[in-house]
Amino acid sequence: MAFTNVSNVRVMPMDELIPTRATLLNRLKDLQDQPSWRDFYNIYSRLILDRGFKAGLTRVEAEDVLQETMVTVARHMPTFQYDPSIGSFKSWLFTITKWRIADQLRKREPGNKSSETATMENIVDPATAQIDSGWEKEWEQSVVAAAIANIKHRVDPEKFQMFDLTATKGMKPDRVAELFQLPVSQVYLARHRVKELLVDEVERLKRAIT
Repeated sequence: MAFTNVSNVRVMPMDELIPTRATLLNRLKDLQDQPSWRDFYNIYSRLILDRGFKAGLTRVEAEDVLQETMVTVARHMPTFQYDPSIGSFKSWLFTITKWRIADQLRKREPGNKSSETATMENIVDPATAQIDSGWEKEWEQSVVAAAIANIKHRVDPEKFQMFDLTATKGMKPDRVAELFQLPVSQVYLARHRVKELLVDEVERLKRAIT
């Protein structure tokens, strides 16, 4: 079972993928609101990094893009005014990310113009309304990954491992039961309970960022 199918929850429309409602934006105005910023970072850091990789950046360059994008968001949020008639927060965030990617490309050694030109062609024009089709799937995966990271520290490590082995690595429950020297019913129970927590956490994150 893939993580993206764990929750069987509704896949949100493309224009809802990035937070645009005033509730989350108001919470992010408080730079000390660690839970909101943690959720924001856990979900969007992966997307920003992946966008950097798609643009041809190295790991170090992509991590610089992530850091600089987050710094830019944090710097603007206290005075950020959400006006859907002007544009979505989603569009603004992606524009900032693409500008930071362009900054990284400009820092590269001169003389590598052919490589840089080819890379620049992979960067979507910030004015383009259409987001790459892969973004929706990547967003869904990022939400689930963030949910897993959140619940992993809230459940018994042994139960989480039983869930991981059966639900994500495809190991048969009876084999897992042998490894842990437990009745197979306990493996099924552990998987069910962890899955329930994961579904709830995915839903919570989706509510928090929409």
